[in-house]
Amino acid sequence: MFCKMEKGKEREGLFCMMNESKVIPKSKATSESRAWLYVILSGFFEIVWASGFKYEEVPRIVVIIAILLSFDLIIRATKVIPVGTVYAVFAGIGTIGTVIVEVIFENGSVSLLRIALILLLLACIIGLKLTNKDGES
Repeated sequence: MFCKMEKGKEREGLFCMMNESKVIPKSKATSESRAWLYVILSGFFEIVWASGFKYEEVPRIVVIIAILLSFDLIIRATKVIPVGTVYAVFAGIGTIGTVIVEVIFENGSVSLLRIALILLLLACIIGLKLTNKDGES
């Protein structure tokens, strides 16, 4: 793809995003590492709002803000990373986090099987991130 540079020059191979007929150079586009940061942060916000549904100690306004922030960050991340990967990682972080919150606040049981399944989920999340560069980007 050719991108128009300053003074009418074009450069081949420079990553650009199209935004309503504007060409945005890579420096202004969301980088992949920033998109992954958005996914991780949105996962942590999911832990907050999902836990807030169960625990009355979490104020409703915090739950609402966490929902809005988590989905805003997911939307931003899907502009760079494939949506299936983003959602799988987001849901995995939220699942692992809410299980940990439940174990901490309710003195829940921590069986070997539960730990193994959480580690398996974590391995799948890491696998999705590692295969993202080779496959879908």
